[in-house]
Amino acid sequence: MQTLRNIIAVVLTATAFGACYVLLQRVIGPTSPWLGLLLLFYFMGLMNVAQPLFTLRLPEAIAEVRPWERVGNIYRLLAVFAFGKLLRETPLRRLNSSVYLVRGRTDLLRLHRRAISSEAIHFWAMVLFMPYILFVWFQGDVGTATIFMAIQVLFNIYPILHLRTLRGRLDRLIAFRQEMGGDTNMSSSP
Repeated sequence: MQTLRNIIAVVLTATAFGACYVLLQRVIGPTSPWLGLLLLFYFMGLMNVAQPLFTLRLPEAIAEVRPWERVGNIYRLLAVFAFGKLLRETPLRRLNSSVYLVRGRTDLLRLHRRAISSEAIHFWAMVLFMPYILFVWFQGDVGTATIFMAIQVLFNIYPILHLRTLRGRLDRLIAFRQEMGGDTNMSSSP
């Protein structure tokens, strides 16, 4: 029954996005570069809704969090931790609340899988959007391409880096918990 609900949610979301795309295309014109940005956000939203049914995967070459990423020196220099704090302590947290611990018992392995899935969504959105940014640039719309690149950094690259730091912390916590008795659930006090 839950699978059917998830399928219905994906179909309704895709239908709503499609209808909004057609309506906006009529308003701003079919050649507007902003429609590409809209498709980026639709892709990310649809993949987020579809997570219970299937998840995107990261390429093998970048799937594992590297030891130098766990140290965090480069991420600190790039203000990734400040970005993470901004996400946690503002309403932006609602953009992807599935990658935060909540009150009660939380399965750390499940949280880890959600973080990987969210990172994969941002990664593939970045990969798919980059050629479009280049296309807009080569069409001579340098201003719009520059804005798109800034959006790429804020909506894909920094979230990827933030999720990698989260996964690094979760990797250490899961390993510690398994060494101490195998329980990857974590109770948070009310």
